[in-house]
Amino acid sequence: MAKPVVYGADYSVYVRIVRLVLTEKGIDYELVPVDVFAAEGTPAWYFEHHPFGCIPAFEHDGFRLFETSAIARYVDEAFDGPALQPKDARTRATMNQIIGMLDAYGYRSMVWDVAVERLEKEAPDEALVANGLRQADTVLKVLTALKAPGPWLLGDQLTLADLHAASIVGYFLKAPEGQKLLAAFADIQAWWDRIAQRSSLAAG
Repeated sequence: MAKPVVYGADYSVYVRIVRLVLTEKGIDYELVPVDVFAAEGTPAWYFEHHPFGCIPAFEHDGFRLFETSAIARYVDEAFDGPALQPKDARTRATMNQIIGMLDAYGYRSMVWDVAVERLEKEAPDEALVANGLRQADTVLKVLTALKAPGPWLLGDQLTLADLHAASIVGYFLKAPEGQKLLAAFADIQAWWDRIAQRSSLAAG
């Protein structure tokens, strides 16, 4: 069986999510570099893999996928290794709710409005950073409310929600404001301290 292929870039939060899932499942894979921010633009050949030119895309034995959540679920279901989705319907629904919430309300505010703005702009837009932090505060409050007792977001089982959140939160923490805000949420800070020790985060 051919090694699965991930198309994307090291800097991408969503590429990292897919790589974390593959690593947690113990799957060897190939990363094909695709830089969507390159001066010459997204390579023309890549649109065969992702019609919207975003990253990541994925291929396994001729089967192609794009969209991070679809890739992550496929990897969990198609390969051997520890299960990363709860069997219980309600717990699985909460996992999907957390992932959807992070995509809709966390990614833009935490990654782009705070971390990228603060770290990569010569003159950061302070209003944008402030608005991003307000949204991030709400995201962390909701994440605290949804977190089950136990080491991971949904209790004793590490799931796709943990890996999704770890990639976004990890980027958020590159900014000093991100570190300060997370410290105000003891349960999520403890979760981060725990998941940051996993070898998958160091590798991915």
